[in-house]
Amino acid sequence: MEESPSPKNFGTWSRGMEQNYIVHDLSAILERWKISKHAIFASSKPLFDIMETPLVPSIHSYCSRSNNTLHNSYKTPEKDRGSAHSTRRTIPSGFTDNGLKNIVNETSIVTSFSKLSTEEPNDTIVPSLSGEAMTASSQLLLVCRQSAPITLAEAFSTYCKPESIVKLGEGTFGEAFRAGSTVCKVVPFDGTSLVNGETQKKSEEVLEEVLLCLTLNNLRSDRGDNVKENSCDGFIEAKDFWVCQGPYDPSLISAWEDWDAERGSENDHPNDFSSEQCYIVFVQGDGGRDLEKFALLDYNEARSLLVQVTASLAVAESACEFEHRDLHWGNILLDRDEMPNKNQTMTFTIQGKRMCTRTFGLNISIIDFTLSRINTGDAVLFLDLSADPALFEGPKQDKQAETYRKMKRITKDYWEGSFPKTNVVWLVYLVDIVLQKRYSTFTSKDDRELRAFKKRLASYDSARDCLADSFFSDLLSDEDTQPSSLLLL
Repeated sequence: MEESPSPKNFGTWSRGMEQNYIVHDLSAILERWKISKHAIFASSKPLFDIMETPLVPSIHSYCSRSNNTLHNSYKTPEKDRGSAHSTRRTIPSGFTDNGLKNIVNETSIVTSFSKLSTEEPNDTIVPSLSGEAMTASSQLLLVCRQSAPITLAEAFSTYCKPESIVKLGEGTFGEAFRAGSTVCKVVPFDGTSLVNGETQKKSEEVLEEVLLCLTLNNLRSDRGDNVKENSCDGFIEAKDFWVCQGPYDPSLISAWEDWDAERGSENDHPNDFSSEQCYIVFVQGDGGRDLEKFALLDYNEARSLLVQVTASLAVAESACEFEHRDLHWGNILLDRDEMPNKNQTMTFTIQGKRMCTRTFGLNISIIDFTLSRINTGDAVLFLDLSADPALFEGPKQDKQAETYRKMKRITKDYWEGSFPKTNVVWLVYLVDIVLQKRYSTFTSKDDRELRAFKKRLASYDSARDCLADSFFSDLLSDEDTQPSSLLLL
């Protein structure tokens, strides 16, 4: 469970003669999240339904540009990730704020969070307004259905007993713990102290990351009569989000120290944070182990990995112009069914066409959207990587570093734009990883097919194009079991 480092220095936007600040119009991000007078939820529904009712405008956040830079190193090929020291920027559509204060006072967001009640609307969750604007931190509380932060102990007690918490991993920005059947990522934000040598994320960045996760969560497969134009289960399931404040709970400290004693943590001890530190807790499904640590059994599992990642990216491209932009082997989780068989399938829908793919009992989940680019419908969320030249200075011949440089050439440093070919270069990287692992069960014929597939990938402009490749033709079918290579071309 790793994350891309947060930007250390902010970029600059110019408006006329005004310079040296950046505006986060977070209200535009929230425009399409459904508002209703009654809190309705069911465990089978997505966390949010993207609708058309606007929310409140945010107070613009003006951030001065810093000249700080951060050294970016790669310990081993594909081992360490490039850091993103740029600023996530939001490009909003037009937005009017007339009368929105009344809308917010009278309504509440429709979610499927386990913390909600289905009986009566909860008006107390709406944070107080100042005029017609809310701060990013207030909007974050609103999206998380909270009137105020809670403690980490209160958040974790929702999913398990304190003594059962186990640390699973760590990243630049925080820690990952198993809590019952969920994985909880704890990320500090809005503090003044450094976290593992990095500047803490701001409320604006956390809010955008939450909303990006929710947009992808809304792609989860059709259930009941809710038929979607595009759907898949290839992105990690977001189950909950909590805004917390206060010291680390002793149960988390114990789990952290157990990990440290066994493996040696590279992160700062959680006791270093102040007693007033704020955290966001991302509660996710358990996707298994990352590809770096997961051993594929055979060539069929390798093809299953490639087709599921490709299909997931293709669906997200079609639905919301999604580009992951950091899909290294630490950001793909894999889990194997207890009794796998060659006839197991995964279903997805792309542009209204219902498709199936054979999985051979392997299930994948894509994680970590820190560098991702997405169009929510009213706002484009992206990270301006042009402010982080160190990201593109990794060692030559390193597959991950070379992939960042390929993205830079594709986008020409215009990171706001839609360039689905960035997904293709990560698929090329993924084929390289499979070849590099040199699984003993692979035959020379398997290697030749993978290398031929990699060569063909270079001619495609999107993951959707890649999905039509003959490499997947015997894995994919539509509801009438017709070969997908004919259906997608």
